[in-house]
Amino acid sequence: MRAILRRLVFFALTLFLAAFAIDAISSPQQNLNELQRGRALDMLRDFAAAVRKNYYDSTYHGVDLEARFREAKEKIEKATSLGQTFAAIAVAVDALNDSHTHFLPPERPLRLDYGYRLRMNGDACFVSEIRPNTDAAAKLHLGDQFLKIEGFVPTRDSMVKMNYYFNQIYPRGVMHLLVRDPAGAEHQIEVQAAVHPTKRLVDLTFTGASGPDIWDIVRDQENRDHLFRQRHVEVSDSLMIWKMPAFDLKEEEMDRLWGMARKHTTLILDLRGNPGGYVTLLQRMIGSVMDHEVKIGDRVGRKDPKPLVAKSRGSNVFTGKLIVLIDSSSASAAEIFARVVQLEHRGTVLGDRTSGMVMESKYYPLQEGIEKVIFFGATITDADLIMTDGKSLEHNGVTPDEVVLPTAADLAAGRDTVLAHAAELAGVKLDPVEAGKMFPFEWLPL
Repeated sequence: MRAILRRLVFFALTLFLAAFAIDAISSPQQNLNELQRGRALDMLRDFAAAVRKNYYDSTYHGVDLEARFREAKEKIEKATSLGQTFAAIAVAVDALNDSHTHFLPPERPLRLDYGYRLRMNGDACFVSEIRPNTDAAAKLHLGDQFLKIEGFVPTRDSMVKMNYYFNQIYPRGVMHLLVRDPAGAEHQIEVQAAVHPTKRLVDLTFTGASGPDIWDIVRDQENRDHLFRQRHVEVSDSLMIWKMPAFDLKEEEMDRLWGMARKHTTLILDLRGNPGGYVTLLQRMIGSVMDHEVKIGDRVGRKDPKPLVAKSRGSNVFTGKLIVLIDSSSASAAEIFARVVQLEHRGTVLGDRTSGMVMESKYYPLQEGIEKVIFFGATITDADLIMTDGKSLEHNGVTPDEVVLPTAADLAAGRDTVLAHAAELAGVKLDPVEAGKMFPFEWLPL
């Protein structure tokens, strides 16, 4: 949950690129030379060392991790492309079945976007967003259901792995899809990804002839920060809606929003698509809706279990009616907040079952080289959280008090029936189409 969220590329996952590559890689499919093979072996060595040292379960759940790393080394020695080497490293820890332990490969000197975003809606996978002026925009429609992606059936478990694989480990220029439109017809579709080359060598020394490239990195980070800004709408004197994209904001900003919320009798806290964030902010959020100290759960790591507690913020607590929205992309801290609300009988949770990706992890920056450096990294779980009911949310998620799922027709028409229903519970009539326009999806510039 402490992973650096400002590098988010795509829903849900708290699985994202670690940094920018300096001596970068042009394509995962390109022929592999011996220098690159050697670097991949070095990455495996450093990644394996980080996992051995920091993983929260010293028994690795009974997995023979050393055998897995040996297999990865053998695969790298036989690999014919960079993508195969990255896949070998990534698969080495797959047997841990841990949502927060991952190899984060170097960024490549290109930006690739498939032009669509997917969301599990119940047990079905739908197109939820389409980037304008892309091949996807010409071939797909909102509300289309994905039946197969590159021959794989998308499920709640497989979608997480497919997103990781196709966006970080082995991105493809063309995706082969089997989709079903809202009318029920099935179509085989090939979608061409939008690919924009970037610099192969990035100068961070402030001595480059064309000026330091660090400013391009800063602007890119600013664009990402903008996408994950907190948004809110004061619908009436009685209702405020807070769209919280991540538990990643300054405390003063959080306090400002809670101050606004206290002026209303009902708050709808929209955590749909929220991948989680910082533990300290989770504690502060919980303390802002509870009039008493709350034990969130027990943090279980290599050392003795340690309780995780949220202290009430006293006179700064929001005491009104609380409605929390979640979906299949709500993860980590977002899931924990929703579950605490249920366990403490503090409010109503609506939407879809969450992702079940609830571990506490830390980001470890790694690098190879001296003058020309390849940056990569890892996220490694350092604790599980056992809730006060004695259960972990990992692989289980949070089942809402009331399951409310949009239909394919709702997605196609831009209707947010979940938010409209929540407003109705607050005594406010909100048109589903207007609800769908409140917090429009925004794309990261290519």
